[in-house]
Amino acid sequence: MNREAMRHAYMPEILPHRETEINDLASILVPALRDETPSNVFIYGKTGTGKTAVTKFVGNELLRKGNETNKKVNFIYINCEIVDTQYRVLQNIANHFIDNWSERIPFTGWPTDEVFAKLKKMIDAEGGVVVIILDEVDKLKGDEVLYNLSRINVDLKNAKISIVGISNDLKFTEFLDPRVRSSLGEENMIFPPYDAAELQDILKQRVKIALRSESIDEDVVPLCSALAAQEHGDARRALDLLRMSAELAERGNYLRITKKHVKLAQNRIEKDRIIEVVRTLPTQSKLIILAIILQDKHNRNSEAPGVITTGEVYEIYKKLCKKTRNDFLTQRRVADLISELDMLGIITARVISKGRYGRTREIKASSTEEILKILQEDDIFKDLSNYKIQGQTRLL
Repeated sequence: MNREAMRHAYMPEILPHRETEINDLASILVPALRDETPSNVFIYGKTGTGKTAVTKFVGNELLRKGNETNKKVNFIYINCEIVDTQYRVLQNIANHFIDNWSERIPFTGWPTDEVFAKLKKMIDAEGGVVVIILDEVDKLKGDEVLYNLSRINVDLKNAKISIVGISNDLKFTEFLDPRVRSSLGEENMIFPPYDAAELQDILKQRVKIALRSESIDEDVVPLCSALAAQEHGDARRALDLLRMSAELAERGNYLRITKKHVKLAQNRIEKDRIIEVVRTLPTQSKLIILAIILQDKHNRNSEAPGVITTGEVYEIYKKLCKKTRNDFLTQRRVADLISELDMLGIITARVISKGRYGRTREIKASSTEEILKILQEDDIFKDLSNYKIQGQTRLL
């Protein structure tokens, strides 16, 4: 089994159902092969729609053509979820042009202006066209780096820079400083989600590379595709399901991957995803989750268990804030955060009508034991081992 071929980071020779997007992006960047400045471009689309794969694919083709035609083209990829400050972005770009490790710009310590000045000097010395890919560009802290990079061509004499931004947020540029939007002058591309049939083609391509035909049942690929299509056509999820199914079958010493392994993989991935999301939530959201879980525990242990409402959660949340010395938010803001947690799949919050008393949410928690373990990794929750609701003590 070739696990790497079933990971979304793997780059196949052909990207199924992205020919149009490849051609469109190539037409925007091809001026680089004529020593001209390509337009800046922003690529939008949901997770798993092939944005990063297409961009890297076109970038590799650009480098190959540049070598063939003796044109200087540099292609620099940066993930802004990891490299999220102006200093780090400039440092990463600059170090792309430095081969000697002893001369590389350190992670911290230099004035940002000095890093930017050195970057301009090195790019001009290199010459040619530099295409900078900023993946997850909406994760950048501040607009300064986009502003500086978008105006850098004014200061360059022998080189040119083009920016490709990739984001899941269609409204990302609306929140940028007007000066940044003006200097970017970007073109936009939107990647549609894959449908179930397209996801099947993607998985079949990977199966041919990664697995023996006799090691997988015929209905596994359609099931993985259908499940991922429900998640907004996410190719990453489809590939993760296929890979995890194969790994579970291998660990169990099964000769074939079956639908049973797909179902097990789905449960495993969903549980891991929720745990990771909870781990990275801000404190206020964690306090709301804890309030929901405490009320749920209390309801299940009471003589007349009822549904959990937003009002009940808010009252417990305020008391938890006092115990942890956190300022509490308004009930309206807490309701908004409950909606966000519902969208993330950590809880379910269904709006119900109470007649003349208005509407409220019926809230349910999922994977409570796993979530509690994650919450207790945070120091401020370690003191909440006991909490009283309506006179009853419930252990976390």
